[in-house]
Amino acid sequence: MSMGGDDGYGGDYDGHDTGRGRGAASDTHLTRTRLPEGDGDPYGPPRRGPGRTAKPSRNLITVVGVVVLLLAAIAFVNRGGGKDSDSDGGGANGTSAESQPTAPTGQRPVEGKNSVTGIASGFPKTEQGAQSAAANYAVALGSADMFNRERRHELVPQIFTSAAAGSLQTKLDKAYSADSLERIGLDTDGKAPEGMTYVSRTAPIGTKVRKFAATAATVEVWCTGVFGTAGEGSKNPVTNDWFTLTLKLRWVDNDWKAEGYRQKDGPAPVNSDRTASTADEIAKAVEQYGGFTYAR
Repeated sequence: MSMGGDDGYGGDYDGHDTGRGRGAASDTHLTRTRLPEGDGDPYGPPRRGPGRTAKPSRNLITVVGVVVLLLAAIAFVNRGGGKDSDSDGGGANGTSAESQPTAPTGQRPVEGKNSVTGIASGFPKTEQGAQSAAANYAVALGSADMFNRERRHELVPQIFTSAAAGSLQTKLDKAYSADSLERIGLDTDGKAPEGMTYVSRTAPIGTKVRKFAATAATVEVWCTGVFGTAGEGSKNPVTNDWFTLTLKLRWVDNDWKAEGYRQKDGPAPVNSDRTASTADEIAKAVEQYGGFTYAR
């Protein structure tokens, strides 16, 4: 959730959907007649002479084939360990990518992270690298650290290009003003009253590349999150939200950095009838469960 709302960073883009087709099958009934060999049971297995060699069972061949395919799949998933080449991502000629399922690929997502902010860095110069960068930046932009001026001034330069960070920092300082923080029950440092815990945590659900070129990319990150103040008597209880962040990325200093972003609501599923947890349970969950480094 961004305090700044839709700041107009990025443009409007057209996507395209993919679907699955459904085939039809028909049943064919065949009758097979086995002719007798010799004096044995005419409906039993054929006899084999002393000089004949038994053919391997079809079941045995099937089992061996499955084992070989399984070993090959495991070797493919566990491959990696070296740095991804620039050609791994494809689409470097400015083509739009089809929406693809998020799945393990064996590629290492990042090579390191910033020691101060904890934000991942060193994303590969590929479509998957751009998606990983966008997902991790979405987590940082939706974190409780953004409500603290000092932490925000550390995060922004790690997320955005140097050309974009300065002006954006000024806009965010206005968006997270003392009046804005007071309206959601926080002090000027972005902290909740004593005995309460402010919760702001974002979790990416999926990513989609809108545009990709050699040094630029536009990536959408579909997110959910929990936001609010946990504690007895809270006037801003913790609720969940669904939204999509669109980030414009630029390849700068051997890494993907954001030039701007914008946010829109949804897509949101139907709410379940699950009983809400207590404020104490939510506060403990935030303290006990850490976040992740996200990779495409």
